Amino acid sequence: MDEFFISFLFRWLHVLSGVMWIGLLWYFNFVQIPNMPKIPDDQKPAIGKVIAPAALFWFRWGAMATIVTGLILAGVNGYLVDAIALGITDNGGSTAIGIGMWMGAIMWFNVWFIIWPNQKRALGIVEADADSNKKSARTAMLFSRTNTMLSIPMLFCMVSAQNPWY
Repeated sequence: MDEFFISFLFRWLHVLSGVMWIGLLWYFNFVQIPNMPKIPDDQKPAIGKVIAPAALFWFRWGAMATIVTGLILAGVNGYLVDAIALGITDNGGSTAIGIGMWMGAIMWFNVWFIIWPNQKRALGIVEADADSNKKSARTAMLFSRTNTMLSIPMLFCMVSAQNPWY
């Protein structure tokens, strides 16, 4: 396997896992959360006990696969350090991809260390009192909304880095 094939393979895996991650992020924020009040109380356990845990599994592992394949792709293509440094070392050529990478890293952190731990309490996967469950659900929702807002400029940076106008 030559470096072009490896680069293609990791770019494809990065896009595939990114679609999984951001697709589920948008599902939660544009479909599930806004429609939960419309679901009858007797049907809500199906969401909280079956659908949400399964979706959250693919959501967090999609995030992990996206960041790992993205870092490997940047390393294979030789711009990892320049992108992390926001293009300082290469006259700005890696600024857009670097900004996108940093936003993606913040989003990944939110998924693994804020959203998921709070969702475990909110969904009853980890025992907690009712007040803690309510606070955890709100925290998870707010950080999920933050990730949704970050996803738009992050995707713009990732795409614009492949189509430079400078």
